Amino acid sequence: MQSLPTGYRALILGATGAIGGALAAQLAADPRCAQVVALGRHSAPAIDFDAPDSIAAAADALRPQGPWHLIVVATGMLSGPTGGPEKRLADLNATHLAASFATNAIGPALVLTHFAPQLAKGARSLLAVLSARVGSIGDNRLGGWYSYRASKAALNMLLKTASIEMARTHPQAVLAALHPGTVDSALSAPFRGAQIGRPPATAAQDLLAVLDGLQPQDSGGFWAYDGQRLPW
Repeated sequence: MQSLPTGYRALILGATGAIGGALAAQLAADPRCAQVVALGRHSAPAIDFDAPDSIAAAADALRPQGPWHLIVVATGMLSGPTGGPEKRLADLNATHLAASFATNAIGPALVLTHFAPQLAKGARSLLAVLSARVGSIGDNRLGGWYSYRASKAALNMLLKTASIEMARTHPQAVLAALHPGTVDSALSAPFRGAQIGRPPATAAQDLLAVLDGLQPQDSGGFWAYDGQRLPW
C-alpha cells in the first residue's frame, strides 16, 4: 500500500473469511504497515453482525489504537439459514431476507457508523466494503438471487451516502465498494467456487491494488477487482 503513510494502521473486519484472512496476511507482510487488527466472531474484541451491540463495543475498545488508515469490511452471506440464494420470487422468505440484510447491509452500515469516524484526519485513509457485481441494478440481466442482490445494492447506497458525509470531515478519505470476483471461498464453494474462482491471496492482492490507486474524487464509487468502475 504505497499510497498510505509509512507506519499506517489497518483494520480488517471478517478476517476469518477467505478474503479477509488473505487481506490481513498481506498487510501484515507489508513492512510499511505498523499494525493490522483482524476482527471476527472470536477475536478480542469480537465483532458479530448478529449482535449489533458488538460493533459499537469493538469500536470503543479499539479507539485508543487509532486512527486507522485502512479499514476493510470483508464479510458477506450468500447461502443462509434456509438454504442458498433464491432463484424465483416463489422462493423468497422473510428469514433469508433478514439474514442477508443483517450480514450484507446492516452490519456494514453500523461499521460505517462506529468506525468511519476513526479514519485518520489530515492524511490519506481508505475504507472499503466487499460488495458484489450482482448488487448492481444497472448490470442485472439474469435476475434471481433476490436477497443477495438487494442487500448488496443497499450496501452500495449506504457506502455512497456515507462517502458524501465523510468528505466534509475527512477530505483525503476514500470510501469504496469493491467487487472481488469469484473467489475460492466458503461463500462460492456451492457454486463451483473451487473450480472457477481465483485464490483468496490473488483476490486480496487485486483489491489492495485497486484501493491503492483510488483518489479522494473516487470516493463513494463501486469498483471491480480489475479496476473497472461498475454501474450502480
